[in-house]
Amino acid sequence: MFIFFMAIQAIIGALLVGVILIQKSEGGGLGVGGSPSGLMSARGAADFLTRLTAILAALFVATSIVLAAMAVKASSGQSVDTTLVRPAPVSAPAVVPQTAPSAPGSSAPVDPLAGALKK
Repeated sequence: MFIFFMAIQAIIGALLVGVILIQKSEGGGLGVGGSPSGLMSARGAADFLTRLTAILAALFVATSIVLAAMAVKASSGQSVDTTLVRPAPVSAPAVVPQTAPSAPGSSAPVDPLAGALKK
């Protein structure tokens, strides 16, 4: 049921974005009252889009509240683990880094990064 409401909310959100984007950007918006012209005129289409925006916004808020309530109900039986006791991590065997072979006649290993650090 949760996934169903998530899909519905995604569809409503996409429709809401689409309806908002096709509206004119000339003032007005949700606060403007009705006009005497019909639905098929430019002003009538704007009123329709304004109403559709308000309806989609209300549906989006309603589905958000339903989803929040469902999430609370699903997680209400769980408790937070407050113990500090953790199992000891399994350690991997130590890896010994390989060094370059020493120069003939010397007993000290050669450090390949020694020259790079001095530059």
